Amino acid sequence: MILSSKATADETGASKSNQHKLVIEAGRANRQYWADLWHYHELFAVLAWRDIAVRYKQTVIGVAWAVIRPLLTMAIFTVIFGRLAGLPSEGEAPYMLMVLAGTLPWFLFSTALGEGSNSLVSNANMIRKIYFPRLISPVATMVVSLVDAMITLGLFFVVAAILGFLPDWRIIFLPLFIIYAFVAALGPTLLLAALTAQYRDFRFVTPFIVQFGMYVSPVGFASSVVPQEYRLLYNLNPMASVIDGFRWSLLRGEAALVPEYLALGLGVSLGMLWLGLSVFRSVEKSFADVL
Repeated sequence: MILSSKATADETGASKSNQHKLVIEAGRANRQYWADLWHYHELFAVLAWRDIAVRYKQTVIGVAWAVIRPLLTMAIFTVIFGRLAGLPSEGEAPYMLMVLAGTLPWFLFSTALGEGSNSLVSNANMIRKIYFPRLISPVATMVVSLVDAMITLGLFFVVAAILGFLPDWRIIFLPLFIIYAFVAALGPTLLLAALTAQYRDFRFVTPFIVQFGMYVSPVGFASSVVPQEYRLLYNLNPMASVIDGFRWSLLRGEAALVPEYLALGLGVSLGMLWLGLSVFRSVEKSFADVL
């Protein structure tokens, strides 16, 4: 009995020592912000899983929507740009496969932007009641876009197998471009999430950005059709180099991948990430009051 009591006391003490203590004092939240992010990683996982479950559970279309949307986009763009406009494909790659390879990163970006920018408003009740680093909310919501991307990638392999144009060894670089696409989406998402929380009108701005961005990004056409004198301006859009990277990885290197433009797009993405994070952190304390 004595040993059992001692063991129980030791276990109780160990459990107490492992408990997270929330200390409220001036400036502490800023100093401990990134440590708090790691402490709340379980909350991040719960929110991400909840958003995935809500998207795919008890829906009429469910996973099929992640297949139907890129298929319809591929068909429409192939007819308009490939048949009617007569635009060329990337090397020997079939035009419809080139379009499908372009829709994969674009839908990853647009889904992350659309879902993440409204995440604070969607989680308003929780944000008003409990403390946690608010950065968790938009980033957890963006995880849904990665699940959609994996479904679309599976669709790409099916179409590529039918057309007899499966990827080669370059596909090993695809995870790097997936991370690149997520980083490119993260900065604008944080910026729009902060602005939407402050000003509800910005929820109408996001669909316009997505629609406009789709036509200035090489989703339905190859980057090679852009005149050389406009290529620098064109590649200030990070999604141009992201889509080119996906196509290079999936289309056996048929798409041109210029290191200078890749570095330019990555630099713009990191700049947007810094801006989005700075704006988000500057107004984060007011979210509970304005939501």
